[in-house]
Amino acid sequence: MQDCIFCKIINKEIPAEIVYEDDNVLAFKDIQPAAPVHLLFIPKKHIPTFFDLEPEDSKVMGELQRAAATVARDMGLSEKGFRFVSNCMEDAGQLVFHIHYHFLAGRQLQWPPG
Repeated sequence: MQDCIFCKIINKEIPAEIVYEDDNVLAFKDIQPAAPVHLLFIPKKHIPTFFDLEPEDSKVMGELQRAAATVARDMGLSEKGFRFVSNCMEDAGQLVFHIHYHFLAGRQLQWPPG
């Protein structure tokens, strides 16, 4: 998608501080962090929302979660943990229509979020 900011990051048209990359997943630092550690995990395939997932996308969705666990271990967060959350559609707070997860850590997180 030519207007998708995340696709532009994937294609290296826009700079980002990348913390993880493999064939199907990219993770980078959020430019407006809501926690001491705030990363975004995205599939390299452009999928606008969860409603646009196809059966063949199940693999990459699992790879996103596995990548988050790998990054958490590498950052020394396996004892304290992290939050991995995604918003779907505007009313839920989705601003960029390319599936993405917010990875939040580095402090005690409240529930419900506030």
